[in-house]
Amino acid sequence: MRRYGKHTDEDDIRQRPNRKGTRPRTSIRPKHEDAVEGMVLTVDRGRLTCLVEDRPVIAMKARELGRKAAVVGDRVSLVGDLSGEKDTLARIVRIGERESVLRRTADDDDPYERVVVANADQLAIVTALADPEPRPRLIDRCLVAAYDGGLEPFLVLTKSDLAPPEKLLELYGDLDIPHVVVNREELYGGGAADRVREYLDGRVTAFVGHSGVGKTTLVNALVPEEKRRITGHVNAVTGRGRHTTTSALALPLDKVDGWVIDTPGVRSFGLHHVDPSRVIHAFPDLEPGTENCPRACGHDEPECALDAWVAGGHADPARLYSLRRLLSTRERHEGD
Repeated sequence: MRRYGKHTDEDDIRQRPNRKGTRPRTSIRPKHEDAVEGMVLTVDRGRLTCLVEDRPVIAMKARELGRKAAVVGDRVSLVGDLSGEKDTLARIVRIGERESVLRRTADDDDPYERVVVANADQLAIVTALADPEPRPRLIDRCLVAAYDGGLEPFLVLTKSDLAPPEKLLELYGDLDIPHVVVNREELYGGGAADRVREYLDGRVTAFVGHSGVGKTTLVNALVPEEKRRITGHVNAVTGRGRHTTTSALALPLDKVDGWVIDTPGVRSFGLHHVDPSRVIHAFPDLEPGTENCPRACGHDEPECALDAWVAGGHADPARLYSLRRLLSTRERHEGD
């Protein structure tokens, strides 16, 4: 075995670098003043596809961003190779401030918050009237998440040839939520797209819904043919759809300006992250009645001042009922 003494001048000995380094460490980060703006279209195993000008660019998050994650819809700043050519990779160095956020948790007891979409203007809640059966509690939860995150909701009710929409719409009549009702022929023939497109022009719209309701089918009719996604079918035994959309994806609209964001089908929508006191902002006609509410009032307690204020004729009691129904949605089981 070859050994060396303490003082040796052999040139084949490996020299270890100084652990303290040759340069002093600094907290000053590069400003990346040459960074180019882009929009996140989809996220796949740490690689993000971003739209830069008119081309898709594959990027990864810079280490200096730490645990801060970018999601579909985020406006980001990129450096590096922005050509969009095969086997090139850019870096995301900044994530812009979000104007709206759609968030959910796995269930109401899960503290881990998942950001689904950022910077969407509105939330299209797609629900089938039959096959599978509508789930009003899931709609309620999506509405609460939309109000909490700053998105304007509207309903898309599909398969009206299998069941009438009036009973379901009656539940949300006092909320003044826009809605579109389409049948299966319109849904699969593409006619539904023309009616829904009126609500999407010039806006970024996130689509959410239970698996098998026709959400991705509708999205495919709204976007150019080369951008369409694979769709599935409803299981005849369980009445559930098969997950064919596994990640959120932003797609440009066909015929009009704007974007749609197709999200994976959901079977639960946890609201652990929602502060109930913020939901009142979706009811501007009721907000003046909260002036005498106790501090940190959730507006569903016996001490809430809204009851006396509404009883005094200042607002429609049906609106207060709708507010309380949404506030209590966390306490009700998904299958109710």
